Amino acid sequence: MKSTEILETEHRVIEQVLNCLAKMVVKFESEGKVDAEPARDAVDFFRNFADKCHHGKEEVHLFPKFERANANGHCNPISVMLYEHDEGRAHVRGMDEAIEAASKGDPDALKKWANHAKGFIMLLRSHIEKEDTVLYPMANMMFTNDDQNELLGLFDRVETEEMKVGTHEKYLGIANKLADCFGVKKVEQAEHVHGGHTCCGH
Repeated sequence: MKSTEILETEHRVIEQVLNCLAKMVVKFESEGKVDAEPARDAVDFFRNFADKCHHGKEEVHLFPKFERANANGHCNPISVMLYEHDEGRAHVRGMDEAIEAASKGDPDALKKWANHAKGFIMLLRSHIEKEDTVLYPMANMMFTNDDQNELLGLFDRVETEEMKVGTHEKYLGIANKLADCFGVKKVEQAEHVHGGHTCCGH
């Protein structure tokens, strides 16, 4: 298995929750207020599964190895990826800040929450496509088998030492609970917790 296959698997789960967030926007705007519980669940998922775990693997391990392997290359997408990670964090922070007031029907807070949610959905879908179709294929061409194996070990350490046992099951549960709540199709990896060295299971 390649290290990038793990990240692609995580992308599919992140997309599942993005699809839930899109359904939330439509529902909450029509109702004139945010339902706080699923909105907070989404923020929790994006902060911990998508950012701390997934983006953490990229920023701490994949991106530096990519830049070392691509030291003499002319195309380096890493700066764009890092910028978009930060932009995504700002959107998640904006959603979080607006939830309490928006759940009470404050129209300005609802607008703030919805604008950040829409911006985050657009940003992350585009970001995922860039990584799946440009960055990861480039990395796979440059990385040796030893590179890939080293990254697999490092990713495993993120799961077992940094995220702690049971964390990926927790966020998989949130992803599936939101999917059930908003009628979103679950990806296969989100239905089977055990089956790979990912946030989705070991």
